[in-house]
Amino acid sequence: MFGTPDGVVEGAWFKGHHELHANNLHRFSGRGISGTAKTGADSIVLSGGYVDDVDAGDEIRYTGEGGRDRETGRMVADQSLTDEGNAALVVSRALGHPVRVIEGLNIKGTTRKRATGGYRYRGLYRVADHWITFGQEGFRICQFQLLKITPGEIVPRQRIDPTAGKSTDIEEQARRYITQNRLARDSKVARKIKDLHDNTCQICALRLIVSPTGEAYSEAAHIQALGKPHFGRDITQNVLCLCPNCHARFDRGALHINDSFEVIDSLKQEFVTKLRRINSHEIGVEFLRKHRERWSDRRM
Repeated sequence: MFGTPDGVVEGAWFKGHHELHANNLHRFSGRGISGTAKTGADSIVLSGGYVDDVDAGDEIRYTGEGGRDRETGRMVADQSLTDEGNAALVVSRALGHPVRVIEGLNIKGTTRKRATGGYRYRGLYRVADHWITFGQEGFRICQFQLLKITPGEIVPRQRIDPTAGKSTDIEEQARRYITQNRLARDSKVARKIKDLHDNTCQICALRLIVSPTGEAYSEAAHIQALGKPHFGRDITQNVLCLCPNCHARFDRGALHINDSFEVIDSLKQEFVTKLRRINSHEIGVEFLRKHRERWSDRRM
């Protein structure tokens, strides 16, 4: 059921989830997202559950579901677009379904947060964009940009399949994208950096041998992340050659690099090592600063 239910007006107040359900505002009690990967999402509840949420009124940056321990309130795992609620929001974006936004009032609690002031219906929003990034707690999160729908606005369907170009039904495009859950990215820049360093990690100096013939494996790590919402550049100055372990720690903010190219354990605030550098690979200090800026308020 999409749109504003009969008898409900924007700004209406409700005591709790039972009243939201009874008025057809939010059908999935106990979950922030109401909907399925088959039908799309029809409503969300803003309850202060994720530190990466941003609420600017008519524009909301909403963190999807999954990865959080219900007892401690901490993130303990990555989110995925295959999680039901996240998949539902992707489908609503593709099909142009309006999403009811309900705001929890007077949120209290450090683990299980509760809206002690009840809930207010904020009106209809559209899912304008979505992306995957690393959140301030160091885990991968799905984020969605929601924009308030103005009276008379027609919400368009959107092609969201990253492969694009095929005349596939848009709903099937959305679901195919959900199952992929990532953009394949192996650029010429990445391959060049790995070749320059002979697949040797610039942080720990590990050259990971993966075959009897001596072939080695490494990963290209962008310093300022590509894509939304970071918009880093796919150039050699913005890429490091790292082993999988160091790549994961760097991507999630557990390691950073200062302007003197010293690698710092940001969790312990301890010096780790000097970054391995070669003359043929210039590293942009401006990208190192963007990486540190991104994790400046890292949540533990």
